[in-house]
Amino acid sequence: MVDGMRRKSSIRLKKVIKIFAVLMAAIVLCGAAVMRDRLSAKAAGDMEDSRKIAITFDDGPHPYYTEQLLDGLKERGVKATFFVTGMHAEQYPDVIRRMNDEGHLIGNHTYSHMQLSSSNSDVFKEELIRTNDAIEQLTGQEVQYVRPPYGTWDKKFEKELNMFPVLWTVDPLDWCSDNVAGIVQKVTSKVKENSIILMHDEYKSTVTAALQVIDELMEEGYEFVTVDELLFD
Repeated sequence: MVDGMRRKSSIRLKKVIKIFAVLMAAIVLCGAAVMRDRLSAKAAGDMEDSRKIAITFDDGPHPYYTEQLLDGLKERGVKATFFVTGMHAEQYPDVIRRMNDEGHLIGNHTYSHMQLSSSNSDVFKEELIRTNDAIEQLTGQEVQYVRPPYGTWDKKFEKELNMFPVLWTVDPLDWCSDNVAGIVQKVTSKVKENSIILMHDEYKSTVTAALQVIDELMEEGYEFVTVDELLFD
């Protein structure tokens, strides 16, 4: 009788152990699934929270330095925005075509780098139209963005020409300095999410500084986009 009771107890104990093992396995599997979902959600959140900024270049294209800059951008997989003058676009059409072919955004910077004033509104508008025509003939793309020289603008042109003005938030004054380290420091110390960096692609020091800026900010987790994506996405 005692042996029978022992066998029954042993059987019950084995069942309890088996049930416990099944429950533990289920808990482990459930925990793994929860952790996987959390990691996936975090990864998706990290992608959504990427800090976007735009680097822009005025006054070009330059027949040599802009090509160097484009080489560096291509190596890094970075897209930039170029606000070109119509005069330079006509002088260096192959550079404009390359900008477009490599996915950069091309905007209008007037034909001769004219600053808008109260007395030259009609001529200023003509320069915008002439530059749009020059770019569109080279790229086949409508020009929608303009950076008015010195930031002087009249909102009436937005409706008349269907153009959107783009100014800037970070200006390292690269056009008046060949101090590469200084230019880089001015940008990296001021940049933040959604910044629009203003530089000029007709200077050797600017090209060197711009690529260093890109390398440093990409390491910090910034993503470089064209201004249309930054402003409207």
